[in-house]
Amino acid sequence: MKNILIALCALLISYSASAQYDPAFRFGIKAGANLSNINGSNDLSLNSGGNAFDFKDNDNRSLGFVGGVFFRFGKNAYIQPEFLLSQKGGRFNVYEDGVQNSDGKVDVRFSNLDVPILFGVRIAKFFRINVGPMASLRLNSNGKLGDSFDDVTGGNSEAEFKNRLAYGYQAGVGLDFGRLSLDVRYEGNFTDVVKINFNNATTASQFGKKSNLFQATLGFAIL
Repeated sequence: MKNILIALCALLISYSASAQYDPAFRFGIKAGANLSNINGSNDLSLNSGGNAFDFKDNDNRSLGFVGGVFFRFGKNAYIQPEFLLSQKGGRFNVYEDGVQNSDGKVDVRFSNLDVPILFGVRIAKFFRINVGPMASLRLNSNGKLGDSFDDVTGGNSEAEFKNRLAYGYQAGVGLDFGRLSLDVRYEGNFTDVVKINFNNATTASQFGKKSNLFQATLGFAIL
C-alpha cells in the first residue's frame, strides 16, 4: 500500500510539473497513423489483345505509420514545421471486360518524407487549430500497379511513376497536455502523387491521381 501511495504521489508531482510546461518554443517527437486513399476524376481503361481492362478507384483506405519531429515557435499564435516519415497508399479495383479479374484489387503503397509548415492559433490553454502547406517527397514506389499493367499488356506497358515531389496541405485540431500533444488532421494534394507514363500522353493524363488522408498523432515535447 505504501509503495502504491508513493507511486501515485510521484505521478501527481510529474503531472503537475508537466502541466506548468508552456514555453514559447517546443521541439519534440511524434508518431501515429495515416488512413490514406488515392483517387482521381478519371479511371484508366486499357485494351490488350481485344480485352478491355479497367483500373477504377476503390474507396477503402490504407493504414500506414507516420512519425518524426516537430518544432513550434510561439504560444497563442505559432508556426510549426515538421519532418515526418509517412506511409501512404490506396487501392484500385481491376476489371477485365467488365468483370473483376482474379487479382481483384491492386494495393499501392509509398514511403514519403513529408514537410508540413503549419500556422496555428491556440484557443484557451489546451485547444489548437492549424492549417498550412506541405511538400511530400516519395522515397520509394510500390511496383504492384506497374506489375498489374504488365500483366494485362503482356509486359509492354513501360509504366513508371512520375511526380516524385507533390504539394498539398494539412488542416486540423490539436490538444496540449503539458509536454504531450494529440493532433488530428486532414491532408489533401494540389498536385498528382501518382501519374503514369504509359505509351501515350492521353493515357498518362487519364491516370493522374491525388492522395488524401486522415492522420492522428501523439507527440512529446523534449524541449
